[in-house]
Amino acid sequence: MNLSLDIASLRRLYQSGELTPLSLVEDLLARMAGEDTHHIWISRLDAAALRGYARNLEGKDIASLPLYGIPFAIKDNIDLAGLPTTAACPEFAYTPERHATVVQRLIDAGAIPLGKTNLDQFATGLNGTRSPYGACRNAFDPDYLSGGSSSGSAVAVALGLASFSLGTDTAGSGRVPAAFNHLVGHKPSCGALSTRGVVPACRSLDAVSIFALTAEDAARVLAVAAGFDTEDEYSRPLAPHGFDFGRAANFRFGVPMQKDLQFFGNAEAGRLFGAAVERLQALGGTAVEIDLAPFLETARLLYGGPWVAERYLAIRDFFDAQPDKVFPPVREIIAGGRDISAVDTFAHLYKLRAFKRICDAVWSDIDVLLTPTAGTIYRVDEMQADPIRLNANLGYYTNFMNLLDLAATAVPAGFQNDGRPFGVTLIAPPHQDGPLLHMASRMQQALGGRLGATAHALPPAESLNLLQDGQVRVAVVGAHLSGLPLNPQLTERNARLVATTQTAPKYRFYALPDGKRPGLVKVENDGAAIACEVWEMPASQFGSFVAGIPAPLGMGKLELADGSVVNGFICEGIAVAGAKDITEYGGWRAWLAARVG
Repeated sequence: MNLSLDIASLRRLYQSGELTPLSLVEDLLARMAGEDTHHIWISRLDAAALRGYARNLEGKDIASLPLYGIPFAIKDNIDLAGLPTTAACPEFAYTPERHATVVQRLIDAGAIPLGKTNLDQFATGLNGTRSPYGACRNAFDPDYLSGGSSSGSAVAVALGLASFSLGTDTAGSGRVPAAFNHLVGHKPSCGALSTRGVVPACRSLDAVSIFALTAEDAARVLAVAAGFDTEDEYSRPLAPHGFDFGRAANFRFGVPMQKDLQFFGNAEAGRLFGAAVERLQALGGTAVEIDLAPFLETARLLYGGPWVAERYLAIRDFFDAQPDKVFPPVREIIAGGRDISAVDTFAHLYKLRAFKRICDAVWSDIDVLLTPTAGTIYRVDEMQADPIRLNANLGYYTNFMNLLDLAATAVPAGFQNDGRPFGVTLIAPPHQDGPLLHMASRMQQALGGRLGATAHALPPAESLNLLQDGQVRVAVVGAHLSGLPLNPQLTERNARLVATTQTAPKYRFYALPDGKRPGLVKVENDGAAIACEVWEMPASQFGSFVAGIPAPLGMGKLELADGSVVNGFICEGIAVAGAKDITEYGGWRAWLAARVG
């Protein structure tokens, strides 16, 4: 069979009866037969186990299982019961009796695990060469890097061996491999996916990541995989994301100032990044230059501060007992964590807090930040000859992410003239996973082209309303309009203007006796359309806003000109008995102008 493994295609085939999980497993076994020349796998479930997973789905309701029969790969620092977890170090290996929480959630949703994938040892690296199981090779050009540390997970998806895969991302490991293999790589908000059953790199920063062919697939997996886990001290539920810039007609996106853009001599990468900026502008974005310097200063803390000691702590007993079993570049990095003092730790935590305050300020000007995922790509032999410096170059745009508690989605952004992929990353504050994936989907649709290393048509975007948006829309008709005295009651609650429009022609409009406020009353006859603005605010702020509304005004349901219904200001009918009817003016601004005139 010549199947596309994107989730939408497989579900259509399952629902039509043209495909069964068992027949898909047989196809995958044939695909994976022969020598693993890309060094993707460390261990795989045998044919009997895979067929067992497929048969367990027989007779199940496809609609009730969002990942019914969907095959996935697992980075080998994440537990799959019955297979060894090695973290790419055979001497460290152990065989877990339980699945990691995130793996269990996926299996419960009908997904079929295939096996454990290669990685930079102990998830320390961004290049995919630091493994005793062999350097994992790029899906498009085996002479080049696959990206790391989640190398095998990315290449498995890119080569059509899995629909999606799990990686981990502490410094960029869920994004750099996506860029190098033409995939979507979603690094969720920290804590959204449980890390119970994951060998830690930096436990306080680690995130389980998702590689997929499309942003829709990543969103579907995220909706299943995310969830609070009482067994993980760093777990936290995804909060409502608020304004969905990913689906908005207009949005503001940050781009680094020219002084901060680094492509390490790769002019093709610079050209493709410029094209990605133009693509976002064509989708309705306004580009805003951002000083990336404080983000880059933050990034230097990751390997120049106490988080290296956290890497050492994660494997201290093993490292002290068998340091010669650790891959040389990994050993050099982790050994640097032995002598970091508590004083050093607090000094760097203070620096991080100061940088974060500066970096957080940019979100008042932009909705999302766009950067290259990596400024360039290197050959495997180049990386092996200069492993520390070149690896640091790959983390230029990624190392600050988890230190600053940000979410990010790596998106394909075309191909260099030599045929190798290039990718960009969309970045936003935590809990903005939904908008990030929606924007990534629009960028993929605008780009078109190939999925993975084999040609497929990009499936149409699905309306996956999988994550709460947490926004409330409010229509205002009086002093809360833009530029008027009460408008700060909206803006101080992080509300934003969505539309300037009119009500349905079903209202009468009055100037209340105090002369400062209007009253809007719905009527059965002789109604008119009244000018209004629609604002959107976080649901968490809506209660305090409503509590501050004085009588005789209140909050009710208001019908707009397009037939939609939103929350809006209404007035008690008894209050307009002695008020001046100003319906003929069509709105509060027009009435105020007439009074001045």
